[in-house]
Order: sequence, then structure tokens, then C-alpha cells
Amino acid sequence: MPILAVNKRVTYDYAISDKYEAGLVLAGQEVKSAKTGHISLKESFVTVRGGELYLTNANIPPYEHAGEIKNYDPTRPRKLLLKKSEIRHLIGKVRVQGLTLVPIRVYTKKRLLKLEFGLGKGKKEFDKREDIAKREADRKMRQKLKNF
Repeated sequence: MPILAVNKRVTYDYAISDKYEAGLVLAGQEVKSAKTGHISLKESFVTVRGGELYLTNANIPPYEHAGEIKNYDPTRPRKLLLKKSEIRHLIGKVRVQGLTLVPIRVYTKKRLLKLEFGLGKGKKEFDKREDIAKREADRKMRQKLKNF
């Protein structure tokens, strides 16, 4: 299961409670481009439109070896494939609890491209500072134990 793209800021900006896996609807040349590692989840998010989920603002540039593609938008919304019951469950959580759907990573599973996304609640500035302080304290403890 090679990982093609990771959104590194997710754990810094959000507290992720649940994780979900969804398929992506892509054009043929987008699949080739993504499988070669030319995909970015930076500043992307999952939106709800018409009872369906879409990956918005993910950048997949055109495949280098493909011909000229007219009117190609590398950041177009891409539909996510989930069961209807999962979609209804997620829509309810987003609307009632005010959570956000954030993409975590894109990877291959056999020959298919999958997106892992999570239900996240945005962290405040003091939460982020608290996490950094905890990480540094853990690192110092490991160094002290290593020197013994």
C-alpha cells in the first residue's frame, strides 16, 4: 500500500476523532499523474454538495506524457465514493457537531486510489502550543534515558 501523498498539517491543525476510507473518481491521466506522486493535499478539504462528498482544492497536475488537455483544472472538485449510510452519517456529524472533514493521505490499494480522511475539530492556538511543549518534553526525556 504505497502512500502517494500526505497532508502533514492535519495533526497540527486538527484533532482527528474518526478516520474513513473512500475511493476517488479521477480521469485516466489524473490516475497516472497521482500514481507517479504528482499530487498535493496541501490546503485541500472535503465538502458536501447535494448529498455527496467531494475532495476540493487537491492539486493533481496533468500527466507529463499525455497530450495537450484543453480546459483542464488541476484543483477541480473530485467525487468521493462511499456508501450512502456513511455519507448520511458524516453529513449529520458535520452539520450538528460542527466538525470538519479533512483529507489525511492518498494511497493505492491493489490497483485503486483511496483517500483517507477524518472528522476533525480545529485546534486553538493554545492547544497547538501545548502539543509542541509536550513533544519537546518527550524528546528531552528520551535523550536523558539514552545517555544513561
